[in-house]
Amino acid sequence: MNLPNKLTLIRILAAPLFVACFYTGWPSANYIAAGIFILAFITDIFDGYLARKHNIVTNFGKMADPIADKLLVVSALVMLVDRAMLHPVIAIIIISRELIISGLRTMTAAKGSVLAANILGKLKTISQVIAISMLLLGNPVFGLLGIPMDTIFVWIALIMTVWSGVDYFRHNLGAIDFK
Repeated sequence: MNLPNKLTLIRILAAPLFVACFYTGWPSANYIAAGIFILAFITDIFDGYLARKHNIVTNFGKMADPIADKLLVVSALVMLVDRAMLHPVIAIIIISRELIISGLRTMTAAKGSVLAANILGKLKTISQVIAISMLLLGNPVFGLLGIPMDTIFVWIALIMTVWSGVDYFRHNLGAIDFK
């Protein structure tokens, strides 16, 4: 197994560790969970970079990489809703977009093509990671200044989620067989 695939696998295994840390009840549980979450997404940056740089893109990586990302994001959203740190409608919109785009990826794969991430999808992921991290950390820095950066980034993530979803759908409408 190549290094990018190992990093993806680490990210998949990080999801249950992230959830377990969040629910330990320890005073610093949110910070530990946030650290795991952030480190997991750093592996996402490296696995994609290494796979492209060394031309070792695999079918496993194409399939598992988006699953690993969704495991972490969906887990975080559910946990944040559970603790009333995020409004459920926001989580529903984000999760719905992920499911719809996953379905679209499946349809394009059935036709022999891969729906690659574009810049909007990457910006969506970055904005979600920042928003979730800020919520987990309780907005410690900007909260002191009275700036609700966590709320601002949640809205940015929501806008990027919808925008990138509409963009993916619009550009890949031909992959859908309505017959």
